[in-house]
Amino acid sequence: MTRYEGRVALITGGASGIGKETAKRIAAEGGTVVIADLQDDAGAAVVTEIQSHGGSASFVHLDVTSEDGWASAVATVLDRHGRLDVLVNNAGIGDTEPLEVTTSQTWDKVVAVTQTSVFLGMKAAAAALKASGNGAVVNISSMYGIVGSGVSPAYHAAKGAVRLLTKTTALGWAKEGVRVNSVHPGFIDTPILGETDRDALIAGTPMGRLGRPEEIAALIAFVASDDASFATGAEFVADGGYTAG
Repeated sequence: MTRYEGRVALITGGASGIGKETAKRIAAEGGTVVIADLQDDAGAAVVTEIQSHGGSASFVHLDVTSEDGWASAVATVLDRHGRLDVLVNNAGIGDTEPLEVTTSQTWDKVVAVTQTSVFLGMKAAAAALKASGNGAVVNISSMYGIVGSGVSPAYHAAKGAVRLLTKTTALGWAKEGVRVNSVHPGFIDTPILGETDRDALIAGTPMGRLGRPEEIAALIAFVASDDASFATGAEFVADGGYTAG
């Protein structure tokens, strides 16, 4: 399948987890991917892996909370490839405490990495995506951008904000050739779970298992492709049935 042939994608948090699998998937479908992350060595390893399978990939160091960093990253993509067609805002971090003990420092950090980065990324990439004539943005929210859990207030607030930022940007860009959608994963077996009790997460998921990062990557690749050409401002949920109850 070569539905990404001739297209260039910038993927944040691309050195691991969902971002890594998304980069591999888009490259396997003929796309040129630029992996953006703070993890230089891990990012370079993903580039090498993609290239070893005949794909086109490169790495750019990016602190997603930095407006100047975003401007530099987009400029680098344009210098290397002359275009930018797809932006996947995947970078994010979480918190695990109840609201009453959450510090303002934790709040600010989670919001900066998980929410503000999406605003900065779309702003920095706007001109290039519009110039593409077939631009697509996929913002990675969460099922916890739709429902609550009783803890992790900064994460829920940030992911909920990503959901509505996606919708309002989609409306603003609807006639400018850029689609903007959000993907909402459930419990996915990635490093972000850390030492979380996986058995408890599985027990709370109707399908009785964790999701795999490559499953979310496949959904992202669909949403950003021409196969989803009439979808914008939409939310695509892949949570094993968690939010259906």
